[in-house]
Amino acid sequence: MTRPAQRRELGENAVATKGVTTCGLPDVGVSETCFRYSPKRDDENERFADLLVGLTNVHKTWGFGLCFLHLRNVKGHAWNHKRVRRIYCELELNLRIKPRRRLKREKPDELAVPSAPNLVWSMDFMADRLADGRQFRLLNVLDDFNREGLGIEIDFSLPAERVVRALNRIIAWRGKPLAIRVDNGPEYVSSTLMTWAEKPGAALNYIQPRKPQQNAYVERYNRTVRHEWLDLNIFDTIEEVQQIATEWLWTYNNERPNMGISGITLPMKMKMAA
Repeated sequence: MTRPAQRRELGENAVATKGVTTCGLPDVGVSETCFRYSPKRDDENERFADLLVGLTNVHKTWGFGLCFLHLRNVKGHAWNHKRVRRIYCELELNLRIKPRRRLKREKPDELAVPSAPNLVWSMDFMADRLADGRQFRLLNVLDDFNREGLGIEIDFSLPAERVVRALNRIIAWRGKPLAIRVDNGPEYVSSTLMTWAEKPGAALNYIQPRKPQQNAYVERYNRTVRHEWLDLNIFDTIEEVQQIATEWLWTYNNERPNMGISGITLPMKMKMAA
């Protein structure tokens, strides 16, 4: 099924290259009404369009939901979402949605949402490769209260000693958490991390083996990391990965609306909790 804009383009090509008259357009599957129609937008609609195009050019993975929430909650434009959605669709900015096979599975218990910052953090590893094939790892640390990314540590190897060093840097400016939720990876079950956790008094909460849904907040964050910048770039050096990660993390923590906290930004969540 083709869109009206695509049918109009088909009609224009038929008229220009095949000598088809407007009366003969129905023969190529384009009505004369559709061919002659030109969208009528007022000045405010043009402003909507310019903002949407600029936003999607900067954030290529943002769909309509994130774009609208950014314009309303971050920029303060009190526009009707149906009107903005209509312009968004007319501009054909829709992201392609790949249908997924639905699997029947048991519904996991919902994770409790902490009532304040620094009560529970989550952390997890990711992996990717440089352009020359060398594998590198990422350590993501997240505050479960407002889903704030506290740090992304990147290197070819991230042993337990490196994990401890990264956590100490975060605690130096953020303060210590009461608990950190982790899986059963070798870095997390090592005596190095257990000994470190006893000193700041942060309990290590281990999830059950093969139950990643018990660490759902950071798992969902990992998906965002991969979707919004990790899979969009080919990296030559670790320094390049770290630079892009740092720039993205600032945007995520300050400008990006977060669906997990009702479509507001992380500073808004902190302000509401103050």
